[in-house]
Amino acid sequence: MKGHTKTVAGVAVTVFFLWLALRGVEWADVAANVRAANLPLLAAAVLTSGLGMHIRALRWKPLLDPVAPHVAWRPRIAAVCIGFATSNVIPARIGEFARTWVLSRQAGIPLTAAFASLVLERALDGIVIISFLLATMSLPGFPALATGDVDLQGAIRFVGVVTAVMLLGVLWMTFYPAPAVRIAERVAGIILPAGWRRPVLDALHAFLRGLDVLRSPRLLAISVAWALAQWSFLALSFLLAFRAFGITEPGYVGAVFLQSCIALAVAIPAGPGFFGPFEAASVWGLGLWGVDRARAVSFAIGFHLGGWFLVTAMGAWYALRLNVRLRDLRNSDTPVEEAVERDEALAGRAGRG
Repeated sequence: MKGHTKTVAGVAVTVFFLWLALRGVEWADVAANVRAANLPLLAAAVLTSGLGMHIRALRWKPLLDPVAPHVAWRPRIAAVCIGFATSNVIPARIGEFARTWVLSRQAGIPLTAAFASLVLERALDGIVIISFLLATMSLPGFPALATGDVDLQGAIRFVGVVTAVMLLGVLWMTFYPAPAVRIAERVAGIILPAGWRRPVLDALHAFLRGLDVLRSPRLLAISVAWALAQWSFLALSFLLAFRAFGITEPGYVGAVFLQSCIALAVAIPAGPGFFGPFEAASVWGLGLWGVDRARAVSFAIGFHLGGWFLVTAMGAWYALRLNVRLRDLRNSDTPVEEAVERDEALAGRAGRG
């Protein structure tokens, strides 16, 4: 899919989900909730969310160890902040590639090594998020779903099956990568449009390179522990933001649940900054605890905008310090994809030789 088409599709997704979240909202009530918000608590929530960037940079080290064991702190935190800031201002999730490109440039490691570690990080995130979602929904105090025609127990079982399948799939690819690639290439050729095949297969090849972490019990344990710590810590920012807007019913469990819902929602390709899916997931998730729509929208807008400004400012600061240009970040997907394809070609020739 061409860049222009991705942008248009992303903006359309953002507009749709914003309409879904904001329809029927009384804006006078939203304004009153914003005026009554506890600003020190909101600032604490935003700062806690910003600290999550540092935890992500810390957990990146064990993921890099098999391919680049001596990457210093500064390139990692700079790449994380610049990558997330790029996603905040440029559509099509270019921030993922920008993060790879910045780390490779600053740490002097191959693009494919940086990209492989990032793809594996995202896979671990997905497994942890789904596990958290499953755990919170299974607790006795979890509220009933608002719609009577939804089978909650069936949903829990489905999430559990998905998580188990993901774990088994990762383990299978760890020890049998060649069959995984062959099957993926055949399936991609059948079900994916031509414009989507290359990026998906590139991500798969990069992911398989990053699986060296899973072959080391020590690195695997450290990586999983960091992922659990990161998402557990970030849930505190949601809890603080709840309290800032007078939302008292969902406790820490509600914060973990809503964070997981939002993390899954923002995986949908949308416009810059994940606006739309974030707000829609917030309104739906908080609605389970009986939070009225205006208050949920106030929370979503205030917390989301606060985090957006902080992370964007952090990324801009590092970009200025490192002389990284926006044009380079916008086009960062090209060198990453070309590097992955070159490695694939070399691996293919070596295998035939």
